[in-house]
Amino acid sequence: MSLSMGRILLVFCLASGTGSLLRAQQGASMTQPTTGEISEIQRKSLQDLANDIPQLQKYREANRALGAPERSKPRIVFFGDSLTEGWGMTQRNGSHFFPDKSNYINRGISGQTTLQMLVRFRQDVLDLHPAVVLILAGTNDLAGNMGPSSLQMITDNLQSMVELSLANHIQPVICSVLPAKAFRWRPDIQPAESIRTLNQWLKSYATSKKLVYVDYYSVLATPDGAMQDGMAWDGVHPLDAGYQRMKPLAEDAIAKALLQPSP
Repeated sequence: MSLSMGRILLVFCLASGTGSLLRAQQGASMTQPTTGEISEIQRKSLQDLANDIPQLQKYREANRALGAPERSKPRIVFFGDSLTEGWGMTQRNGSHFFPDKSNYINRGISGQTTLQMLVRFRQDVLDLHPAVVLILAGTNDLAGNMGPSSLQMITDNLQSMVELSLANHIQPVICSVLPAKAFRWRPDIQPAESIRTLNQWLKSYATSKKLVYVDYYSVLATPDGAMQDGMAWDGVHPLDAGYQRMKPLAEDAIAKALLQPSP
């Protein structure tokens, strides 16, 4: 058995009683899979990932170069997919990733699902010894990037990340999924209602665990669940204007998480 597979099996054994109760309360709405069809964009992406599905190579050297966190500056990790990676890590949207905060670390990878994130959680979060991790994930699961995925599968993976954080004395901050009415790379899917349902679960789960929850959704969404005009370049991925709305919410969440009792 490979080390990565062993980690997956270990994480999936960490079942939460509270999580099971929440899933039962959600009922059938938490078990609807996406279609099994994939787009050509996704097919090419899966071929590129054949030798490193969780993309552990992306941040491996950068992680080694970080060293230990400074005592006076608690390390904060932003963990997610392209919605996190795009926060100042690319030039396409004109955003800047907290230029005055050297202790804020971006560990987003475009296209990733919660399953991929779970596999790399140890390397890209736990081994960096942050005080806080902001977890923003689920969009690519809903798009079926790695194949059919149900809302229950997403929440199971997110719960495992939270439990791993707490077990390693890291405060997890749960972030709402950003609004979207359509995915350009998956036009057959209409995700607005699934995003609302997932965010309701995330907020409820955070409350039940006494964790900090960040509601990015409310400041970016239209009444019908789309991204507001001028906030994203494709209706999904934020422009600088979108990240500027998210920034104070993230800062407030980090401040609250740092005041939480040590896990």
